[in-house]
Amino acid sequence: MPNPSRLRDSTQIELPAHSLDGLREQVEAEYTVTILQDDSTQCRIVGSPVEIKALSSFLSRHGISLP
Repeated sequence: MPNPSRLRDSTQIELPAHSLDGLREQVEAEYTVTILQDDSTQCRIVGSPVEIKALSSFLSRHGISLP
């Protein structure tokens, strides 16, 4: 049985909401993910492991470091 924290890490990214300034529309257009924002400081991006991996690379190329 998979470890829940490992599965969660492969299906979501949590980052400060301002990190997506200027990129949110491009992310939503190019990747099959859902961007959830409960408050004005944090957002969570949820998707399949393949999409999250590709999105992680995209964000890294745009200077956004992931925890």
